[in-house]
Amino acid sequence: MNRRIATPTPSACFLTISSTASLRFKLNHKAMVITMKDRSKNRKPLQKGRNLSIEAIQAVQALKRVNRNTDNNSFSELERVFDSKFRRLLKFDMMAVFDDIRKEVWYKPRVLLYANMIAVFASNGLFNEAELLYSYLKTESSLDPDIMGFNALVNALISFKFTHLVMDCYGLMKAVGCEPDRSSFRILINGLESIGETGFSAILRQDAQKYYGESLEFLEEEEEVTSGY
Repeated sequence: MNRRIATPTPSACFLTISSTASLRFKLNHKAMVITMKDRSKNRKPLQKGRNLSIEAIQAVQALKRVNRNTDNNSFSELERVFDSKFRRLLKFDMMAVFDDIRKEVWYKPRVLLYANMIAVFASNGLFNEAELLYSYLKTESSLDPDIMGFNALVNALISFKFTHLVMDCYGLMKAVGCEPDRSSFRILINGLESIGETGFSAILRQDAQKYYGESLEFLEEEEEVTSGY
C-alpha cells in the first residue's frame, strides 16, 4: 500500500549555520510529493521454533562430520563427539539439534546415537522425551543391522525400566535383519530377570535355544556394553 503525502513548500528556505554565515537553497514552488511504501508486505514471517545456541550449532557441525564417516572406527568417534558436544546441551537444544540433523541430506540414522540419547534423557528424568526418541527410531526407513547399537539400546531400555519397549526393540532389530548374538540374549534375559520380568525372559530363553542350543552357559558370562551414560 503506497501513501502519497502532499506538503506545500515555500519558495525559499534558510538554514543558519553560524552567526556570520547562512546557507540558502531553493525548492520548487509546487507541492513536494513524498511516496511511502508499505513495507509490511515484504516483511518475512517469523520462523517458528527456537534459535540454536552456539553449543548446539557446534554439536550439529561435529555430528555432521562423524555421520559422514563410514569407517569401522566411527562408533568410538561417535561416542567421543556425543560425550564432548551433545551430552552437555540442555534438553531443548538437544531435541532441536537432533531435529535439525534429521532434516539434512547426508543424515543416516545410527542406532547407537539413539541409544545414547535415550539414556541421557532417561538419566535426567525426561522419560517422555526418551520414549519420543524411540518412536522416531521406529519411523527410520534405512536402519542398518547394527548389533552393537541395538545391544546398547536394549541395555538402556532395561536399565531405565522401559519394559514395554524392550520386547518391541527385540522385534525391531530382527525386522531390520539384525540377528541377536550372545551378547543380545545375555543383556535381554539377565536384564529382564533382574527387574522381575520373568515372563518375557522365558520367551527369550526359548529363542536363544533355537540359536545356540539347549545349553545357555554364555548367560553367566559378564557383559560389556558400549554406551555413553
